[in-house]
Amino acid sequence: MHTFHGSLVALITPFKDGKVDEQALERLVEWHIAQGTDALVPAGTTGESPTLSDQEHTRVVELVCQVANHRIPVMAGAGSNNPVEAVHYSHEAEKAGADGLLHVAGYYNRPNQDGLYAHFKMVHDETSLPIFVYNIPGRAVVNVLPQTLAKLAELPRIAGIKDATGDLARPWVERSLIKREDFTWLSGEDASQVSYDVAGGVGCISVTANIAPKLVHQVQAYCANNQWVEARALQDKLMKLHGLMFKEPSPAGAKYAASLLGLCTEECRLPIVPLSDSTKEAIKAAMQELELI
Repeated sequence: MHTFHGSLVALITPFKDGKVDEQALERLVEWHIAQGTDALVPAGTTGESPTLSDQEHTRVVELVCQVANHRIPVMAGAGSNNPVEAVHYSHEAEKAGADGLLHVAGYYNRPNQDGLYAHFKMVHDETSLPIFVYNIPGRAVVNVLPQTLAKLAELPRIAGIKDATGDLARPWVERSLIKREDFTWLSGEDASQVSYDVAGGVGCISVTANIAPKLVHQVQAYCANNQWVEARALQDKLMKLHGLMFKEPSPAGAKYAASLLGLCTEECRLPIVPLSDSTKEAIKAAMQELELI
C-alpha cells in the first residue's frame, strides 16, 4: 500500500480578520479525520501558500502535523521557484513531523528540463522526506516531461507525482518509463480523478474534498476496489460541484462552501476576491443537491 493514496485534501487555510484562524484549522483537521479523508496536504495552492508569510507557512504545517498526530499522513506543501527556499520549507516540515513533501515545478523562472531536474535534485539531496513532484503547467508555465520525471524517479526519495496537466495519456507514458513499484501517481484534478486512476493513479489531491470529504473518499475507495461503475456514478454526481470550485479563482469557492458548513469564514487573501452572488447561489444549490447542507 502506498503511504499516500485515496482522498488527499488540498487543505484550505482558514483566516479570520486577516490572520490564520488556528482554532478553525484544528477543527478542520479533526473533521477530515472523522470524515474519512486519507491524507492532508496543507500549505499548497489551495492553502493560499503564495500569500502566507514564512512564519505562517511554517505554523500551518506545524499545527496540522500536531493535530493529525500521525493518525493520517501529512504531505506538506514546501514548494518554491527558489530551491533554497524550497529546502528551507522542507526542513521546517521535517521538524514539524510531516510524512512527505509536495514540491511544485519552478514557476515564473521558466527553467528548461535540465533546470527542473537540477531544482528537484537539490531539494532531494538536502532533505530527508519523500518528495512528490507537482506538475501543473497551467500555473507554473513549465511542464515536467515524462522523460524528466523518469530521470527524477531514479532518485530514491522522489516518491511520486501530483499530475494537474489534464493529459490523461501522461500517466500511461510515465508508467512505461518508470518501473518502480513504489512510485505513486496522484491526480491533481478532481474532475479527471477516476480516469486518472484507470491509468494507474492511486488517489487524488482534491479541492472538493474540503467540503465533500466522505464522497471524494468513496470515489477513491471504489477505484481502489476496481468498482468502476460505482466510481463513475458517484463522480457523475460530483461533477457540477467540481466545476464550481473553479468557476472563479480558487480557493474562493471552497472557502465559501466551507463557510456554509460552519467550518471557517469565506475569507481569502488578495488577490483572491470574494465570489459573485451568482456563483455563491450555484455552489449552495449544488451542495443541497448532494445533501451536504
